Amino acid sequence: MDYKELGNTGEMVSEIGLGTWKYRGGADPLLRGVALGATFIDGAEMYRNEDEVGQAIQELRQQVFLATKVLGSHLRYDQVMRAAEQSLQRLKTDWIDLYQIHYPNSSVPIAETMRAMEALVDAGMVRYIGVSNFSTSELRAAQAAMAHNPIVSNQVLYSLKARRIEEELLPYCQENHITIIAFTPLADGSLAAASRFLPDRRMKALEQVATQVNRTMAQVALNWCTSRPNVIAIPKSNSVARTEENCAASGWRLSPEQVRTLDDAFAK
Repeated sequence: MDYKELGNTGEMVSEIGLGTWKYRGGADPLLRGVALGATFIDGAEMYRNEDEVGQAIQELRQQVFLATKVLGSHLRYDQVMRAAEQSLQRLKTDWIDLYQIHYPNSSVPIAETMRAMEALVDAGMVRYIGVSNFSTSELRAAQAAMAHNPIVSNQVLYSLKARRIEEELLPYCQENHITIIAFTPLADGSLAAASRFLPDRRMKALEQVATQVNRTMAQVALNWCTSRPNVIAIPKSNSVARTEENCAASGWRLSPEQVRTLDDAFAK
């Protein structure tokens, strides 16, 4: 497993993490992923499975970089503090490595929310602060509201089939040392194998590259994501076998020519 720096913090995190949206796999896939080096586990209070995740990793807490999110409807100061405390209880941990705002909420001043996020860091409950689903302008506003902590990440939709962030957000984050955490990097499984989901031109390119590198289509799609500077990917799997497949997307690199082949086939 290869690792990348989180923001500009010096903290190294696995470039393939373990997503938990709609996760119902029990402990085994998570434990297997951690054993293979996928130590970045991402959750959220909205997912309603923090207790399951916490139970699964309880004996491995020191090895895991644990991320979770506060709902966008809980962004008042007191709500953020209470949500973090409840997440800590469900996760059965004393600290959250990365606490993220799940989505922006224009009805709450961003300065109030960020004051709470920084208070959590000051209290030792949270190590790093991130956001999710923030546009470039929303990210700038959040950064401007920070008193003494950086925003280290922005979790957004990104895959071969969803490349909108390349227009503005990805370059901005790269320039400002903000890690992109790509959710749904396999496009709900449509980049894994099922040809009916993709036009022939795209499928042929993906299959061609997968054959060249002797990897699965899913592994190629994930490796394409992480070939971008400061991008990590968090696919979700409910099975040990698929978790193993996803983890094997790291530790090697597509060639520049293969990346260009995919870029061209999946052009925006």
